[in-house]
Amino acid sequence: MGTLLELRAVSKSYGAGPSAVQALVDVDLVVEAGSLVAVMGRSGSGKSTLLTIAGSLEEPTSGDVMIAGQWLSQLSRNEKARLRRRSIGYVFQDFNLLPGLTALENVALPLELDGRSAKRAHSVAMAALEGLGLADRARHYPDQLSGGERQRVAIARAVVGERRLLLADEPSGALDSANGKAVMEMIVAACRRGVGAVVVTHDAALASWADRVVVLADGRIVEETNPPRGAEETVIGHHDQP
Repeated sequence: MGTLLELRAVSKSYGAGPSAVQALVDVDLVVEAGSLVAVMGRSGSGKSTLLTIAGSLEEPTSGDVMIAGQWLSQLSRNEKARLRRRSIGYVFQDFNLLPGLTALENVALPLELDGRSAKRAHSVAMAALEGLGLADRARHYPDQLSGGERQRVAIARAVVGERRLLLADEPSGALDSANGKAVMEMIVAACRRGVGAVVVTHDAALASWADRVVVLADGRIVEETNPPRGAEETVIGHHDQP
């Protein structure tokens, strides 16, 4: 299906001189359309920095990033913003839901910005919320939802529409095993439609859903593995036990 995301010799440092912190060091990463890549590593290993640079939210100190065939170094700020809006779905740890919009309106908003009619956008958004068990919470505002419910709304918002790249930072961190399973099923379903996904996690059970697991340490990729096929079913079976 082609490459959706490529990081080429990407490094990121904060500060200067002896106190400089190297968050990423010469990272190469390729994510194909239809594939799910999990990024693991200890706190401070560079996982979240990798994700923000992959999504053009942060500039690398050196190296370059390609998203959907476009190298970011060749784009203007406005062109990068347009690429983010049209091509990338994000799931942030703090969810970034708009407090003045209901759950349904939050999920529908990206679709409306892409030109869908409000009626069609709301229909697609409701289907996504139903898939995550949130149909009865659709008319509630973020401050009326639990942390886990807000997280599922953020997931629904990220996977609707025609976005081709999904970037998720600990997408099941606040969820129990049943809701974590529903979230991963939605991400995997998006990948089956041709979406490429990068999921940052510390959870080995979640990582077992991925086609590829990348391990970071001190800003460098130190290991890449391919979980055995069917690993996610084994994890689901374990989760479903009383």
